[in-house]
Amino acid sequence: MAEAVRGRFDDTIVIVSGSSRGIGFGIATRFAEEGASVVVNDEGTGEGEDAAASIRDAGGEATFVRADIGDPDEVERLVEATVDEYGRVDVLINNAGVWTETTSLEATVADWDRVLDVDLRGYWLCSKHAAEQMPEGGSIVNVASIHSIVTQVGLFPYNVAKTGIHGLTRAMALELGPDVRVNGINPGWIGVERVRDEITPEYEAELDSLHPVGRIGTTGDIAGTAAFLASEDAAFVTGETVTVDGGRKCVLQDDVIRDYAPE
Repeated sequence: MAEAVRGRFDDTIVIVSGSSRGIGFGIATRFAEEGASVVVNDEGTGEGEDAAASIRDAGGEATFVRADIGDPDEVERLVEATVDEYGRVDVLINNAGVWTETTSLEATVADWDRVLDVDLRGYWLCSKHAAEQMPEGGSIVNVASIHSIVTQVGLFPYNVAKTGIHGLTRAMALELGPDVRVNGINPGWIGVERVRDEITPEYEAELDSLHPVGRIGTTGDIAGTAAFLASEDAAFVTGETVTVDGGRKCVLQDDVIRDYAPE
């Protein structure tokens, strides 16, 4: 994993939704390491407060704001609290999400509403309110999923919401430019806590063998991409969604990739 670029985000205010653990925490930590003041967010309190404290203990600047991204009023309050604390918003990372394990026939209206409210509408509302507080040069990064391109049975309507994020990214890139850039990331297999708890070492070895790079991803892989997209190095990039999956989506036949993988 590439080292953090020290000082790249000095005097930068960053909100990372859903950042008490997993990919969100990895992103928040990376921005803090690069000098940003980070607003950690979660719908609860304990994990979010602990995450912000962890960043501060490591020498970074972070504060925690509790907000349920599925609640429009709480989204607005998240942005207002950030402005009250830091005066503005420079970067928004939309990451909060609800995971489902239902099919299109099994899912209920309540399932649909909760997932779409958080994973899609929440991204729009966070972007809407944050963009109003962004100076020229602001950046929004939407964390979608590889399931927006290729998917599997039993992840409905999570995969629908993540696909919708692509359209949101393109639409807002058009409407917020030139002052604010909007881009996205499609993470593939990432070894977050939930994944580590569910897979055996044997299964992880099998997953590694199905990736051209020879491993599943880390939160640092996504954090590094988010930092790049939010930085001046990506000043001419907007409306783009970058897939970060170790090449997994390129593989049509799993048995073939195993045959060609190095020993």
